[in-house]
Amino acid sequence: MAWHDVIEARAVRALPSPLESARFGRSVERLTVGAGSEDALDALREAVLASDADVIVLRYPAERVGWFAELTGLGSGATGRTALFADCLVYWSLRAGQGRPPAPSPGLHTAQLGDPDAVGMLVADIFAAYGNHYLADPLFDAAAALEGYQEWAVRSAAEGNCVALDDGSHVLGLTTLEDGGPRTEILLAGVVSAAQGRGLYAHLLKAVEDHAVARGADEVVISTQSHNTRVQRAWARYGFAPVQAHITVHLVRTALLRPAGP
Repeated sequence: MAWHDVIEARAVRALPSPLESARFGRSVERLTVGAGSEDALDALREAVLASDADVIVLRYPAERVGWFAELTGLGSGATGRTALFADCLVYWSLRAGQGRPPAPSPGLHTAQLGDPDAVGMLVADIFAAYGNHYLADPLFDAAAALEGYQEWAVRSAAEGNCVALDDGSHVLGLTTLEDGGPRTEILLAGVVSAAQGRGLYAHLLKAVEDHAVARGADEVVISTQSHNTRVQRAWARYGFAPVQAHITVHLVRTALLRPAGP
């Protein structure tokens, strides 16, 4: 979820998610409590009770440690919901121009990648084993979740926001990004499975930092699930620092989780 929706938002925000609804065959709503919000539990509770969605994907600041218990008993009967913990999204930030890039490698190059088929295949390989929050929800198909990442990357490529890393013969990784005011956000970034463990990921980070500096941005930001410690170590080595954590909870209509009767 974009930085400005989570870090900068000052209120409880509820929005339908037509793309996810179509992808999973269930009505999905996104409900976000920004890091800058005051104690908004009452507003959150009202938004949940007013929702008609099958699944509410809720994100709220991790420091609200008592909220999950409050969420477990919302509603009753047909309107009751089950709270499914779906990991924690952690946000990191780098001051543009202050990173610790890898030594130059003459054989490596970065360039825009706009071929939607190539982007889709790369994302399918890179993120095949990524444990995203959708996997916590038995109503969501894992294959459809991966397709969502592919669609997201293809949209970025169509907008000219997909950068590939190659060695002259093969594409080794890609990153998609989004520019917003003084900030460049990395949406997806990864190295293909056959080339992992060779220190190539840092070259993708350098490509984004160079882009941010060239356009006069102040900051590069990125996020991932908390369990993805390997990539967070790579961010720390490069110079990123942790900023904020947001809990992800799926609030699912309890009736949809019950086995069908005979």
